[in-house]
Amino acid sequence: MTTAATPDVTVTVIVYNDAGRLPRAVESVRRQTHRNLEIVISDDHSTDDTPRVARHLAARDPRIRYLRLPENSGGCSAPRNRALEIARAPYLMFLDSDDELPADAVELLLAAHREREIDFAMGAVRRIRVDTGRRSTWMPHLVRERRTLDGIEDDPRLFFEHLSTSKMYARAFLDRYDLRFPEGIHYEDQLFSAQAYCLAKRFTVVPEPVYLWYVAPYASSGAASISNQRHLLTNVRDRIHVQRLIDAFLVESGHAALREDKDHKFLKHDFRMYAGDLPYRDDEWLDTFADLVNPYLATLSPGAYARLPRTERVVLQLVRDRRPAEARLAARGLGHAVAPRQVATDADGRVYWGGRVPESADARRELDLSELDLDTVPFFAARFRHEITTIGRGPGACLDLTVRTYDPALRLPVGPQRASLVVSPGRRRLTVPFRLSPVSPGVFEGTVRLDAAAARLPLHGFAGVRHPVVRLTCGGRVNQGVLLAPLDFPPLTARIPYRSGTCPHRLTVEPEGHIPGRLQLRWEPVGATGAVVRPVVRRLARPRVRRAARLVASALR
Repeated sequence: MTTAATPDVTVTVIVYNDAGRLPRAVESVRRQTHRNLEIVISDDHSTDDTPRVARHLAARDPRIRYLRLPENSGGCSAPRNRALEIARAPYLMFLDSDDELPADAVELLLAAHREREIDFAMGAVRRIRVDTGRRSTWMPHLVRERRTLDGIEDDPRLFFEHLSTSKMYARAFLDRYDLRFPEGIHYEDQLFSAQAYCLAKRFTVVPEPVYLWYVAPYASSGAASISNQRHLLTNVRDRIHVQRLIDAFLVESGHAALREDKDHKFLKHDFRMYAGDLPYRDDEWLDTFADLVNPYLATLSPGAYARLPRTERVVLQLVRDRRPAEARLAARGLGHAVAPRQVATDADGRVYWGGRVPESADARRELDLSELDLDTVPFFAARFRHEITTIGRGPGACLDLTVRTYDPALRLPVGPQRASLVVSPGRRRLTVPFRLSPVSPGVFEGTVRLDAAAARLPLHGFAGVRHPVVRLTCGGRVNQGVLLAPLDFPPLTARIPYRSGTCPHRLTVEPEGHIPGRLQLRWEPVGATGAVVRPVVRRLARPRVRRAARLVASALR
């Protein structure tokens, strides 16, 4: 294969000790519909088989060049910058070795550059969960339509899309401002992208996917990405450091007016990621976390706080007030309309999170729940808090649960309450009624036995995760809420030989493992049906063939 003297686009693939996935990333560039490109494999001094693999790939395709750094830099910036120094094309892209490019990514972004003079083009990022295969679009509302913007001021929300890998840059733009990736720090993408947004006179957004981002949320600590190392306090320190660098750049570059938008992005995205993990952190970790974040939180725009949902403002204030136990409680409700255990009311009728009226004006402003109308919203939207206080194993696949329900707005009448535990594996619903008895004003408790073997599964089996919910029935009205599990109970497993003709399953009961820590039930088909028949059934579309496959499944049992 021959190549043109000057390629149109240089795609840099950075790699460190990733010999297994590097060929997949490089192949995704080789199969691009736009062929006139070069590929620079920039190796951050790997110590595994990466050098051999990279040289083999370069020998197969003259468009590939292999660059090896003389020593490991410990980050993404140096390998990108060294590759940028030798890149021959007028347009540049960056790819991580554990990700891929869709086949038409280069063609789409290059077409945007050739359509009009712009500094960079960007497109949609498709996130792929490596554990489930589930696909979703990163920040879909920002890339929903094709548009060309005359600077970041046209849509400051784009600060949320801080990935450098979803973009194709004009080399002249990067050189004009000597824009390079900052070395020696983590979260370099955030600073680099903020600078690119602010310095660009014009850029184009295309709605098509241009990057495939493989996400491993439960990777081991050694293999986890920087974003998945939030348990490390050094990670918190690094993120705060980058935010301060961005703030300084906004002032220096004449973009100080964008500070509120950038602060909102930090609170809504960066801090929110840590907030979701707070239930799993101890007091010592939370105390150091507050030491790191509170000085920075004090510098942020009040308008940025005001744009947040009330529940997120509550968590922020509890961290700032150094109330770790309450911060953990509040964080478990994020995104799921979970009530606090208690509320307090002042003389003016304002309702606040927790058991006492806050003392400071700032705390009263941030912990004020009055806007949620806890005592007046329709019953189906009312907020309760359902927690499992004890969990025990009964016979077979039975779980014995003690459920405590908190009703801080006193929406439930005095006396025992009708409740049900509801879980729906497949399309079949299992409903287990039980009674909640009053313990104290606004607090109810009851016990329920959940027999997972009583759930009706599809004949070809069910593989998936479900989170039981608590359903309250009061005067013909119904309310449904999540069921929070103890975070420290060990997983319980059982093999269920379903008697209804459904294949055997392995059931695992565990806490969810991340916010908000719901009770989680995981079904896995076992035996011949689970290994052979069920995957075939899922791929077959015709009902008649499905019925035949289910007959085979029944025979195998």
